[in-house]
Amino acid sequence: MVHFGGARMIEVGTVLDEHVFYIDRAMLKAYADASGDQNPIHQNEEFALSVGLPNVIAHGMLTMALVGKYVTDWAGGAVAVKEFSARFVKPVIVPADQKVDLTVSATVSEIDGDRISITLSATSAGIKVLGMAKAVVIK
Repeated sequence: MVHFGGARMIEVGTVLDEHVFYIDRAMLKAYADASGDQNPIHQNEEFALSVGLPNVIAHGMLTMALVGKYVTDWAGGAVAVKEFSARFVKPVIVPADQKVDLTVSATVSEIDGDRISITLSATSAGIKVLGMAKAVVIK
């Protein structure tokens, strides 16, 4: 058991507070412009459907960035994050004129000295979008 984030005690099995990010087409456009990834599957519904997708989908790296923000916010900054990884298992589907959730939570899976390992959960519309998601932070 360790103190983390003020007086809060953290131990293996501690469930971290859930956070919900909302993604809409405007965010996808802003991310495409910032990242240079203008792939039409992220902005053009007709094109996305033509290649077998159910609708426009969020950029995978946008999903990772939001989950990474969850980790860095909890850890107290990026400098405390030593590892962060995940696999993409399902896309975040973003219909026109809607905001969709990216719901992120985590559980402390291991504590080794000042290293805290967390297992992350990321879902959208109740569907798991990242697999094997984990991070290691330093207390």
